[in-house]
Amino acid sequence: MAGLSSLVLLAVLARAGREMYGYEIAKAVKAEGEGGLIFKQGAIYPVLRSLHATGLLESRVEASAFGPPRRYYNITESGRRALAEWQFAWRDMREFVDDALKGGGMVQGTAYEPQPSA
Repeated sequence: MAGLSSLVLLAVLARAGREMYGYEIAKAVKAEGEGGLIFKQGAIYPVLRSLHATGLLESRVEASAFGPPRRYYNITESGRRALAEWQFAWRDMREFVDDALKGGGMVQGTAYEPQPSA
């Protein structure tokens, strides 16, 4: 799920066109996903750190009048290139999965009926 999370976080920051801090990014992800998060809010921080460590994001820390300092993230040019590549790969993967699912649940010519898990 980390790869998908990276794609989503880079897309949110690219679309925002400005730097954002972690909680603000989490709120934007939730708003764009119409309330359905693919990962928990706390899980974005390790992904943001990883994206920063690989040079896809830049960050800075700023003191906050209301609580601990905030780390602001912004997408880099390398991040924009990676996002474009990942979006292309995602479209291909989505088409592949959609095509596989268009079979209407048929497996080798018979209707597929899911079995309850034990």
